[in-house]
Amino acid sequence: MKKIAAGIFILSLLVSCTFDYGEEETDRTLPDLVMINVEYVRVRNSDLIAKINAERVERYETQGIMKLENFSFEQYGDDGIEINAAGSAGFASVDIESVDISMDRGVRIEVESENIIIETNQLNWKDEQRLLFTGEDDEVNILRNDGTSFTGIGLRVDARGRFYEFAGDVQGTYVHEDDEDNAEAPSESEEE
Repeated sequence: MKKIAAGIFILSLLVSCTFDYGEEETDRTLPDLVMINVEYVRVRNSDLIAKINAERVERYETQGIMKLENFSFEQYGDDGIEINAAGSAGFASVDIESVDISMDRGVRIEVESENIIIETNQLNWKDEQRLLFTGEDDEVNILRNDGTSFTGIGLRVDARGRFYEFAGDVQGTYVHEDDEDNAEAPSESEEE
């Protein structure tokens, strides 16, 4: 009988106890979803559009952002077969609604259709404006397989207008297409 009474007493304490779960709002510093070793594939009309790989992805619903660690991506052309652009970074933050992206920790972007490689520590993308940019003091390396190689400070690229602009000093070698053609074809004086 004493065991039953003790059990009822303990049960009544548990029922009458309230637990403090904190404020009604959830902790905004904790992610709503965490995924490890993620491969995300986007397809439209059975054509591959993009592929993203990340060691870790955290999704924060209240803030409307996703954070990716050690990620790489591939963007495919209209046929869904050829890679048009590829890149990687140690970290990225993606605004879920606007699809604006901030990347840092060793960013490398290769755009096959433009024959260009961009290397920098930090890079941002504003999707609606189609604008790619770094901080005003950030160093950026631009490389092309034609021998173009230069470094500048503070890059801003208008992807719609295909316009590149630097905020600070630029130095290096730029090979113009005419220069390439002239280097391959013998000049008139060489033919004689």
